[in-house]
Amino acid sequence: MTTQELTMQTSLVEQVRRFNRFYTREIGLLTEHLPGSEFTLAEARVLYELAQVKEQTAAGIIRSLNMDKAHVSRIVTRFRRAGLLKCRVSPEHGKHKLLSLTAAGRKAFQTLNDGTEAQIEGLVTPLSGSDRERLARGMREIERLLKARPAAREDVRFRPLKVGDLGWIAHRQAVLYAKEYGWDWGYEGLVSQILGDFVAHFDAAREDAWIAELDEEVVGSVFLMRTDDVQVGKLRLLYVDPAARGQGVGSGLVRWCIERARELGYGKLLLWTNDVLVSARKIYQAAGFKLIAEDRHHSFGKDLVGQTWALDLG
Repeated sequence: MTTQELTMQTSLVEQVRRFNRFYTREIGLLTEHLPGSEFTLAEARVLYELAQVKEQTAAGIIRSLNMDKAHVSRIVTRFRRAGLLKCRVSPEHGKHKLLSLTAAGRKAFQTLNDGTEAQIEGLVTPLSGSDRERLARGMREIERLLKARPAAREDVRFRPLKVGDLGWIAHRQAVLYAKEYGWDWGYEGLVSQILGDFVAHFDAAREDAWIAELDEEVVGSVFLMRTDDVQVGKLRLLYVDPAARGQGVGSGLVRWCIERARELGYGKLLLWTNDVLVSARKIYQAAGFKLIAEDRHHSFGKDLVGQTWALDLG
């Protein structure tokens, strides 16, 4: 690890610790009991877990919450003595005891849950609608990045365009290609022009577009656009966010575009790209596109090799 990488890692660790101190202080996790509750944080988590499943074993709670076995055992004992919990022998396995909340336990959970929701609502009430959306996006992003299970192909959702997507696409593509390939703002101008023409002359009978989402965040896009030849369509502006690479986003978007082109009666699908976009070229090749032409050009502040690819839809 280089000195720069070590410095960045140390900085990130400190930022995480600072955020953790801030958050635990704001929601009262450092107090002996949760605000407005008789339960500790650990007890509240066990109570919540029991409220979500009708019956489960102590071992199941331990696995789900990743808590110490002895700690969970003490909490279960306290709940039983307080009349919040009951248990019975599992009819399927005589050595297993199934735990469930009593009526008093469900009432205690409801009181705890209502208090927690009121506390959080008090925190977010001063925020504007847009700030609430930013907060929700940020929390989803933190959860996505830190959760043990990486995103999978089945987590990706494809949808049509909606208001706000076009500006996002122009911005994200321009920023990404500037970062990865050093392209200047000429590329952002080109994308903006392409999207502006798409909107100004949109033909629903010959054109379409798709957005890919992961955890409710936009991570990709592609467009099917018409040409002067009614038999030839164009696949344009394929984009996959770096955070979603390897999840089938690019291949999924290309597949949607190809299938729609066939539905609309196109006999051929063309696309233009640059040879430095290696990942995109691999997606095109896997989908059956063939390289039919190359040309050198100077664009976006770089000397590039443009490529035209074609797919016979017949």
